[in-house]
Amino acid sequence: MKVVYTDRHAAHDPQTFLVRGKILRSAEQPERADRLLDGIRRGGHQLLEPSDCGPGPRAAVHTPEYLEFLSTAWEQWRALPDASEEVLANVRPMTAYAGYPAGIVGRAGFHLADGACPIGKGTWDAAVWAAHSAVQAASLVAGGERSAYALCRPPGHHAYADKAGGFCFLNNTAIAAQWLRGTHARVAILDVDVHHGNGTQDIFWRRSDVLHVSLHADPQHYYPYFVGYAAERGEGDGEGYTLNLPLPLGTGDNAYIDTLGMALKRITAFAPEVLVVALGLDAFEGDPLKGLAITTPGFARIGAAIAGLKLPTVLVQEGGYLAPELGDNLASFLSGFEGR
Repeated sequence: MKVVYTDRHAAHDPQTFLVRGKILRSAEQPERADRLLDGIRRGGHQLLEPSDCGPGPRAAVHTPEYLEFLSTAWEQWRALPDASEEVLANVRPMTAYAGYPAGIVGRAGFHLADGACPIGKGTWDAAVWAAHSAVQAASLVAGGERSAYALCRPPGHHAYADKAGGFCFLNNTAIAAQWLRGTHARVAILDVDVHHGNGTQDIFWRRSDVLHVSLHADPQHYYPYFVGYAAERGEGDGEGYTLNLPLPLGTGDNAYIDTLGMALKRITAFAPEVLVVALGLDAFEGDPLKGLAITTPGFARIGAAIAGLKLPTVLVQEGGYLAPELGDNLASFLSGFEGR
């Protein structure tokens, strides 16, 4: 399988993660990519550098105000007297009728949804090249490859059209799916990250040309808390084109595979021309952000089940944090997907 990767991701090294009132170093560290690369190399996959695909693909998903904010926030923040090293929100809108502030402190509150998405000096560049990687993988599949994998960092599926959150800035999965709409009439997204793909769901909420299906830990007790419930089905033209399958905390391989079967049936019924998989590996039993309990061999079963759809498939890396087995889990998924 062809793998798209750039080491420019390392410019993003977030230090701040607000967890239960404590400020910790972010779990989304550059070392994640090193461990994933180890799994790639052991599988003998071909590494490719992404091309600069220009601003169009990200602009097709994100608002102009948000993109301008992300590209300039760090410089404007650091120009403030006594500012921190990273852009962090300390105030957020209290109403849906909020105005749009002119100053960087207010705009940080408007665009940063939680305490897990600090913006540092290299965040914008890393996020842009993660999006380029996703588009490059999508272009490989559009060009005839059966599948391609984008090793994106930072991840993207919690990013809304105008908001960052949950370690995510540009929504790589949504950008790939929207780019594929240029050549494919119907695109399905399958999100297997332990967290609900709330940003992706919102971006396609009112559309019938992109199906969004997500398996994730029950948001009653797990991030993102407010979104990802089974009753959410889309609105307007998009009603019925969202499927959420929340799972009890601690769900293991067999129950997960059973639920995945329901997701795959819905995707088959939608009859997409291409599939985008938001590939989180944080459903692992030993992941630091514990939510589900998938084993390393379980990821091979998940990969094999998804491959059974026999669809051209773009794999976009989402979560999966610093467990020793992170590279093993990626290698397991890809071996199952490729029938090895």
